[in-house]
Amino acid sequence: MTELAGPVIAPIGADALLVFLVQLAVLLAAARALGSIAGKLGMPSVVGELLAGVILGPSVFGKVLPSVSGWLFPAIPEQQHLIDAVGQVGVILLVGIAGMQLDPEQFRRRLGATMMISFFGLVIPLGLGIALGFVAPIPMRPADTPIFVFALFLGTALCVSAIPVIAKTLLELGIAHRKVGQFILAAGMFDDAVGWCLVSLVSALALHGSGPETLVIAVVGIGVLVVLALLPGRILTRKLVLGVAESGNTTRLLALIVVLIFGSAALSHSLGLEAIFGAFLCGMMLVSGGLRPHHIAPLNTVVMSVLAPIFFATAGLRMDLSVLVTGPLLLITAAVVVTAVVGKFAGAFLGGMLGGLSRRESFALGAGMNARGVIEVIIAMIGLRMGIIGVEAYTALITVAVVTSMMAPPLLRWAMSGIPEEDEEEERAQRYAAYEVKT
Repeated sequence: MTELAGPVIAPIGADALLVFLVQLAVLLAAARALGSIAGKLGMPSVVGELLAGVILGPSVFGKVLPSVSGWLFPAIPEQQHLIDAVGQVGVILLVGIAGMQLDPEQFRRRLGATMMISFFGLVIPLGLGIALGFVAPIPMRPADTPIFVFALFLGTALCVSAIPVIAKTLLELGIAHRKVGQFILAAGMFDDAVGWCLVSLVSALALHGSGPETLVIAVVGIGVLVVLALLPGRILTRKLVLGVAESGNTTRLLALIVVLIFGSAALSHSLGLEAIFGAFLCGMMLVSGGLRPHHIAPLNTVVMSVLAPIFFATAGLRMDLSVLVTGPLLLITAAVVVTAVVGKFAGAFLGGMLGGLSRRESFALGAGMNARGVIEVIIAMIGLRMGIIGVEAYTALITVAVVTSMMAPPLLRWAMSGIPEEDEEEERAQRYAAYEVKT
């Protein structure tokens, strides 16, 4: 008789599977419904998807129907890990797709002004966020988190933009082809790239300590990944992806893209960095290697309509508004929101003015780059998962994501209404029309 190589692991239990399937159905249905309502109100769908999780979480559902909430979202780690795994798959693919929106030509054509906007739009909110992190009281800063690590994380969370939300907002407003829209995309892409480097750096410091050797190892790891992405990675993906794309086999192409994104995320994670950083770099490699929007249309549909809404609803589940009922925590949350808005707006506005844009155009830059949405939620989830922040700071950062995502569309609409359209912008509008997606 042949002996088994090891003990047989029992499959997931019937009760746990039932709860998991109901969780998926409820979260997706609620996220899609509220996301659709948010869209009709002129807001990014991520606002409604986050709100779905808030309603189903401890803030509302847990207070109104605690017994039902306790069955649907039990405080059992193994059960929570199931839904988290689905969310991680969704967010890794989402960030990979976001990386594919990086257009190298944007930097080459407008390098000087773009770098000016990116620099000030990154450094000012980063500095203000770090300063706020050093004075944040406990429990906004967990007692067991080193103050330097917390301050750097908070600064990183406040300095990023959210390219998926920004791009969607610009397309919905019909201004993605405008000069200001192009500057917002190009500068936001650079800020996000630097932001993921900073997130990986903070993650390494949190995992391995904040000593100089950890800092050196993290920086070297980031450098290795960037070099691999820019040199052999770009060449390899060009040969692999374009070869399959030219064959016309969509299923093989999508499978290859997903394998490359997951493989890059795994490589990043193995180096002690955040897995999402590898996914973002992979997206950059793919687009620089010749991948085009129509190549990933089926994958984009699945991620944006199913996996991403589940992730954002899951993120909302961890937001507990009841922790803000005390005066000090409510004030510090307001301070975080104000710091995020003022810092990013001031930085982008200053960068725009120094880059030669008009006052009105610089105002539009500040309004557009303020949208944190997707990226803010992802970074907040990373911080919570790694124990860098607690539910208090997490709730404050999700509030930033919601508030800034709601602010961007009306402010952009007002600012752009006073800027006449140029001939070059009209020609570019025809190219963008091919990528508009009805949701």
